[in-house]
Amino acid sequence: MIREKRFEHIISSLKNKGMASYTELSAALSVSEDTIRRDIDYLHENGLLSKVRGGAIPRDKNPLSFQDRTNFHATEKEVIGMKVQSLLKPGMSIFMDGGTTICTVAEYLPINASLRIITNNIALVPLLDRFRNVEIIVLGGNYDRNTQTNTGARTCDEAADFVVDLYLMGTCAISTDFGITSAIREDGAVKKAMLKGSKTVAVVVNSNKIGTVEPFVVCNLQHVNVLVTELPSDDSKLDDLRFKKLKII
Repeated sequence: MIREKRFEHIISSLKNKGMASYTELSAALSVSEDTIRRDIDYLHENGLLSKVRGGAIPRDKNPLSFQDRTNFHATEKEVIGMKVQSLLKPGMSIFMDGGTTICTVAEYLPINASLRIITNNIALVPLLDRFRNVEIIVLGGNYDRNTQTNTGARTCDEAADFVVDLYLMGTCAISTDFGITSAIREDGAVKKAMLKGSKTVAVVVNSNKIGTVEPFVVCNLQHVNVLVTELPSDDSKLDDLRFKKLKII
């Protein structure tokens, strides 16, 4: 059976039964449990189910899922800020660029967070100052009052001095056709500079920017590893972005 048909069967089984094991899916589809395990891993990464010990359950039934642990009255940016915490590990070096969503992410850092954060976002600095175990490195450049960020050749040159574990990219627009695009050329240039030194790239974006395009290209979706929005990961608005080697959370 081709993979897409297996996917349909797995998701249908979960909707009907509420849970499916590797063993029963393997028997039903006449494939090995290793094949089913790989299928479930793939569907989990794309936000279509939740992987559990021995099998899978529907995403909306997971008692440990992010959506079940958060206040549904939280704002979109607050939801994104809380979701990002699952990506952080002690000792990480992280690029954080401009935007109010990135600032909200900073407000939700654990109080004992131990990180090195490299940023051009001047508005971020006072928010990070209360975290005593967070090293703050501010990139120089020309200060833009409208975006409260440093930009320009100096910013890009200084970003090139670093290799980081994670880049939390604030995003103006994302689409399947044009990838990540920026409304401001200088902002796009800084993003490109940060991309070059990043082991993992996580795009943080409000859902109203999904499917939109701005004038300046930053990168295509192949350069992005993780997509973080305020939406439940199985929301239909994310369907066009699935199966692009993106982890959706």
